[in-house]
Amino acid sequence: MSAMPGASPNAIESALSLRIIPWKLIRIVTFYVGLIGIWKLLAVADIWPSYVFPAPDLVWDTLWRNIDSGRIPDALTLSLKRMAIGYSLAMGIGLFLGLMMGAFKWVDECLETLLLGIQSLPNVAWLPLGLIWFGLNDRAILFVVVMGSMSSMAISARGGIRNIPPLQLRAASMFGGHAWQRYRYVILPAMFPSLVQGLRLGWSFAWHALMAGELLFVSQSLGYLLSVGRELNDIRLVMAVMVVIVVVGTTVDRIVFAPLERRVSERWGLVPSSASARIRPAWWWFR
Repeated sequence: MSAMPGASPNAIESALSLRIIPWKLIRIVTFYVGLIGIWKLLAVADIWPSYVFPAPDLVWDTLWRNIDSGRIPDALTLSLKRMAIGYSLAMGIGLFLGLMMGAFKWVDECLETLLLGIQSLPNVAWLPLGLIWFGLNDRAILFVVVMGSMSSMAISARGGIRNIPPLQLRAASMFGGHAWQRYRYVILPAMFPSLVQGLRLGWSFAWHALMAGELLFVSQSLGYLLSVGRELNDIRLVMAVMVVIVVVGTTVDRIVFAPLERRVSERWGLVPSSASARIRPAWWWFR
């Protein structure tokens, strides 16, 4: 299909985006409708009793009832508050360690293996240590969140510095840039794409760690509601809270981190811009 004579590039781009976006939305909606349909069919087939495998409408009723009563909103508010504090602490510690590892070889040699080892530990493995050190309180959960996500941010920041072409650093030195100017105008901008990926990965690890920590902590939080559902054998409540956890984690990733990572990648020329990608011919993607 050829463009109309005299049509501006922006008009062509808008017309193409209007044709592409609805089909993408239709595919996604169709997939999830089919997934829920399979879930419903399995529940109706009565392979398992309803108290083990409830139908989606029963889970929805439980979810809406707990939302309407304020139980889930209150739990979500407390969990997000803990998440904000723990993620901020992990980001500060991780970025500091990553910058130190990237700047000083001896720090990198000492900390790299340690951070890789910490990253390999399951999040729940930090909980007994946090309970012994801090007791049964919020500090134990924050400790689990920080230890569960800090290492991924530090490793990403370190990798961003280590992957900077040496020619850029030598050029900055030749032009008389001192240490602060090299960090401000060369190192920090060059490491930013890797840093954003680390922040996105750190959010995922921190969210997992928070849920693991809240499972064993008596308070009105999402993790505690999971524990209550398990103790009461209320599979509907368990699945309803799991839906909330998945929706919140995915929403934050899609609204905050995915657009940020995409814009940074486009700005740094790591991927084609969204405008140019939309107007490529179909055969380009199968080269």
